[in-house]
This record gives sequence, structure tokens and C-alpha cells, in this order.
Amino acid sequence: MGGKRSAMKSKNLKIYAQFLLWFLLICAPRVSPAVTNPSDVAAINNLYVALGNPVLPGWVATGGDPCGEGWQGVVCKDTIIIKIVLNAANLGGELGDNLRMFTAIEAIDLSNNHIGGSIPSNLPATMQNIFLSANQFTGSIPASLSTLTQLTAMSVNDNHLSGEIPDAFQSLTGLINLDLSSNNFSGKLPPSVENLSSLTTLRLQNNQLSGTLDVLQDLPLRDLNIENNQFSGPIPEKLLSISNFRKDGNPFNTTTAPLPSPTSPLMSPLKPPPAGPAPPFFKAPDTQNTPGKQADGPSPTKESNSGKSKKSLTTKQVVGISVAGFFVVIVLVLGVLLLIPKFSRRREMDDRFSKRHQIGAYEGGRRNPGDNGSLFQPNKEKVPKGAIVRPKEDHQTQTTRRVGASPKPQDEKKRNVQKMGTIPKREDHEIDMKPKLPAEVTTVKPSTRNPYPPTYAKSFTIASLQQYTNSFSPDNLIGGGMLGTVYKAQLPDGKLLAVKKLDKRASSQQKDDEFLELVNNIDGIRHANIVDLIGYCAEHGQRLLIYEFCSNGTLQDALHSDDEPKRNLSWNTRIRMALGAARALEYLHEVCQPPVIHRNFKSSNLLLDEDLLVRVSDCGLAPLIASGSVSQLSGSLLSTYGYGAPEFESGIYTLKSDVYSFGVVMLELLTGRMSYDRTRTRGEQYLVRWATTQLHDIDALSRMVDPALNGKYPTKSVSHFADVIARCVMSEPEFRPSMSEVVQDLIDMIRKEANGSGSYED
Repeated sequence: MGGKRSAMKSKNLKIYAQFLLWFLLICAPRVSPAVTNPSDVAAINNLYVALGNPVLPGWVATGGDPCGEGWQGVVCKDTIIIKIVLNAANLGGELGDNLRMFTAIEAIDLSNNHIGGSIPSNLPATMQNIFLSANQFTGSIPASLSTLTQLTAMSVNDNHLSGEIPDAFQSLTGLINLDLSSNNFSGKLPPSVENLSSLTTLRLQNNQLSGTLDVLQDLPLRDLNIENNQFSGPIPEKLLSISNFRKDGNPFNTTTAPLPSPTSPLMSPLKPPPAGPAPPFFKAPDTQNTPGKQADGPSPTKESNSGKSKKSLTTKQVVGISVAGFFVVIVLVLGVLLLIPKFSRRREMDDRFSKRHQIGAYEGGRRNPGDNGSLFQPNKEKVPKGAIVRPKEDHQTQTTRRVGASPKPQDEKKRNVQKMGTIPKREDHEIDMKPKLPAEVTTVKPSTRNPYPPTYAKSFTIASLQQYTNSFSPDNLIGGGMLGTVYKAQLPDGKLLAVKKLDKRASSQQKDDEFLELVNNIDGIRHANIVDLIGYCAEHGQRLLIYEFCSNGTLQDALHSDDEPKRNLSWNTRIRMALGAARALEYLHEVCQPPVIHRNFKSSNLLLDEDLLVRVSDCGLAPLIASGSVSQLSGSLLSTYGYGAPEFESGIYTLKSDVYSFGVVMLELLTGRMSYDRTRTRGEQYLVRWATTQLHDIDALSRMVDPALNGKYPTKSVSHFADVIARCVMSEPEFRPSMSEVVQDLIDMIRKEANGSGSYED
């Protein structure tokens, strides 16, 4: 019996061992060591460090398994990385010098980011597609481009590249698409361009290229854009047959010289013709001319005629000329007398019509029309309780505000009644083609010469903005986000402005009139706690917004730095900041009609002026964020960085989503922590998740307060502040308060503390 039992036990152990071996064989691929080629791992680690260690799921600075772990944007074939696609991922830094370490990479797409530095000269020879458009690259295209013999597509448009295009296209016979537009390239097209035997799309617009287009004439181009350069000479006939050929903005030879006189074919067109007989209109018929008469003087026969005969002929000529001249003078005088009144009346009407529809030609008190590109900014009065700050407007400019072009306060009817009395009286001789309506509801058909809606914002040129920003120098770069980069601009009179250069992905889906409509809407947003729009630029495919400059940076910088600004942020200052930001959102949500959703509310968009008062930026830009890939990017970024409300994951964004983001900013003010901090332990990386469970625990709350305050805060005030935060970051939108409730809560809190200690004032 014991032997049988032992045999059964041995059999069971054998079955168990077989099962375990089978299980291990199945699971072996999952627990196997890294599968990515070691050289590719080293290359992508170096790229990650060069980009500044951005927040990218899976990416690490050392080691890892990009192919096996599925790093974001990495495409592999077996164990080899063949593509890196991180379009519009808010990346910065540079590309580094180790891209050649990739063993067989075929495509890199890093468009629509903020990557700077130069384009590396050691690009992998296996590259087929390079997309680096809409970044901050400087320098020029490396001459080593000639080694990329497999290249089929390359776009480096919308960067800060300069210098001459290198003569490096001899071996790129497979290149199909090339986009070098919107840079600062100069010089002539290199001769090797004629070797691009497969090129069908070439975009060179908005550069400073010169010379002729002869090297392009034998290429199989179907899409050619060379607008806004310095190309000259005649356009080759073969290029004129291209179906999509855009060439405006170049000094081509488009005029033809006048034909020479038939009697003197070698006559220079610059020399006046020799004196000859007067035109027939001014000459009496000459019946004495004979076919044998010489053209250049009288015949010897005539020289021998009597002086009397010659005098008689001269008298006839004089009489004929006098009679003809008299009639001509009469006709001219009558014509002038008849046309002057009509022309004067037409010109007067055209002047008035064009003034009404002028874009950017603001003549009111807000801007100085005679400063040739500079701005006059009147001194603003500090308005304590979020009152609307609007510039003074003269009678003329009051009649040009478009219907629905900007959010209007709820007391609009009262303002309309006031404005009706300020419309200038028409002159008796003025012809009124439209019924008289109140100023705010006057609709006028746009001029054919000016199809865009009028706006008070000043229109800037690209040339002037390049001058004011030193060609958008990296030294003047203030910051950037999902919509574009911001540069500091200094006007000739010393005034500072902030120029927001919109990314292509944010503005390309809008037509020019839609962009002008957006400018109108933003221009109508006027509040003491909102950054003022000063002007705009819509030129050469570029879209830029010009704002007033705030000297103390952003709230994010002030809170999360270790320098002097953070030490100056007392509890009293932080409450004032929260109240200022709350009043801005209250104005957008409840005063503007229709309500304005911010959609990108975070501490980096809260600017600080010289008095550390909050000025909210990016107001009115939600239509840009809501379009295309930017919407997806907006959702992922706000969620990634901890500002996005839970409903964001479903693609929903409402006024209450702004309230949630405001609650996150309040948490930053309370704790001094960032909304997302990957350097902390996993449970403390997301500020809201870490803080919400402790907001009603007095002991835990005291440990959450920013250590930089050194305990200098009233406990009751902190508790009340935490209560407001807890309501703002509720998971369900319907349970979050409105911004007017938040404003009132903060004011009540400040008043209670002021009555108790006298240390706070509203």
C-alpha cells in the first residue's frame, strides 16, 4: 500500500513539473530581457536627455526597452526603431548629436514643438522622412544632407533657419516633397537642385531667396510656391504651366519695353525721337507735298522760292494751330467744370466709407496713430472689484464696432442708449444709403477692398515685429505652450510688448476673416485682471497676437522657484492673487455674453504685473484650442499636468471645467507644489489626488501649507481657503460652485479675517 502511494506521489510530481515547464515556456517571451537593439536604446536615451527629459510615457534617460515597452511615439520593426512620431507634444530642448546611433530609423516627426538649436549634421543615412516644421531651429541646413540618399520628404518650414541653402542635392534623386518656407534663407538656389528628378512639391515662400528660377524648369513639379522672396529675371515658360504655381511678392521682369519706331529700328527707347512734323491734329493740310519730297528738310527748289510765298504758308499754319488750340481749350475747360463736382462728391463718399471699414487704423485715445508702429498705452486706473476697463473712444470709432464681434456686458441696453446720443450728425449733402440704427447694431456691407471685419486692435507687419523682437531671437523668448511661443518685443520708444506667435496647427484651420473675427472677440474682453490685447499680425501665412507686457513673469514661476519672488508671496498676497484670478473667470463666465470658456486655465497663464496683481492670459483663444489636433493635445496636456477636470477624458469642457482648473491653481497657492511633479513619490505626483483627502483634516492641512510661508498665516483663513478648493475640485461638475460664488466666498473669508485680526483688506 505504501509503495502504491509513493508511486502516485511521484507521478503527481512529474505531472506538476511538466505543467510548470509548459507554463514557463509560454510566459518566457513576457519575462525575457530587453528586445530593442542596444544601439537604438542608447540613441533614444540620448535624444530624451537632449530634449530636456520631457514628460513622455515610457521614456527614460537610461536603459529601458522602447520596442518591448511601447514607448509613446516609438514605432518598431522587430527589435529596431524605425519611426519616432511626437508631433505637437510640447517638446523643448535640442536634438543632440547622437542621432546617427540609430541603426535603421526611417522617419522622425517632431513638428509643432519648441525644439531649438541647430539641425544635427550627423543624421542617420537611413532617413526617408524628416519633419521638423514649426519649431525653433536656428542655423542652416547641414551640408551632410547629401548623404541621405534615401530621403523622400523633408519639411523644416516655420523655423528660424538662415543663410544660403547648401549645394547638397546631387544624390537626392528620390526626394519628392521639400518644404523650406517661412524661414530666413537667402542667396540663390543651389545648382544641384536641378538633380531632384523626383521632386513634385517645393515650397520656398516667405524667405529672402534671390536669383533666377532656371534650375527648377526641368523638374517634374506639380506644386510650387515661391511667394514673398527676391527672385528676379524672367520666369521660365515650363514653370508657368505648373497647375499650382504661386509666385506673388517677387520682383520678376513682368514689363515689356516699348517697341522701337518703324523708321529707326535701332533707336534707343530712352532717347527722345528726333524733331519732326507736328501731329496732324495741329497741322493744316499740306497740299504742296510731293512723293519725291525729302523728309528731313526743304528741297533746293523751295529754297529758291520768294519770301512772300514762304510767309503765306507760315501764316496758314499759325491760323490752323490757333483755331484748333482754341477749340481744344474750350473742350478741356468744359470737361473739367463738369467732372470736378462729381469727382469731389464721389471722393468724399469714398473717404467716409473707407474710414468706417478700416482695419487696425484706430484713431481713438487707446492708440497713438502717429507713432508708425509704436503704441501709446494710457495709464490704467486700478479697478478693485473686477470692473471692466475700456478705453475712451471717439465718435468715429464708436460706429465701427461690429455686431457680435466681442462679448458684451449684460447691461448692454443701457450702454446702447448712451451711445446713440454720440453718433456724429450727418452733413446735409451726405447721401445716407442705410437706415439709421443704433451704433451697436449698425450693419454695413464690407468694402470689396477690405473684406475683413473692423477691429480696434492695431495691425502690425511681420517686418516691424521682426525688428522689435530682433528677428524673434531666442534671447527674447519668454515661454511657450500648446498654442505657440511668446517673445518680448521692444518698441522704438522703449515700451515692451509680448508677441504670441501662433503655431500652425492652432491657426491654419482659420481663414483670414475668421482670424480677424477672433481678434475682434479677444479685443472686446476688457477687465482689470485680464491681459489686454494690443494688436495682431496676419501676414504671409503668419498669425500673431500682441499683448501688453507683464514684468513679473507668471504665477507658476513665482510659486515654484527658490528665488526672491517666492519668498515675497505672503499669505495675504496669495489670497489677493486667488481673488484676482477668480474675478477674471467670473467676468468671462457671467458678464460676457455669450459666456467665454477659458479652457487653458493654469498658473503659467496667470501673469503678474509690477504690483504682483494677477492678469489672466490666453482669454478668448478657446476656438483655436478646440480645433483639430490641438484639442486632443489640450486634453492630454491638461490631464497630464493635473489641471484637467475628470470630464476632460470624455472630450467635454464646460464653464465648470474652468472652475476645476481654478481649484488646482488655488491648491498651488496653498501648498507651493506643482500640479504635477514627477520627482515626488507616486502617491504625491498629482497634486489634486494627494491633497483632496486631506483638505478637511486640520492636522494634515497644516502640514500641506507651503513651507515658504514659515507658519505666517491664520489657521482659520487656511481652513476657509481649503473649503473653497474642495468644492472647486469636486469630481461631478454640477456640484462645483459658479465663479461668482467663489468670488463671494473669498471676499467673505477676507472680511471675516480682517474683522478678527485687522490684517486683511478687500
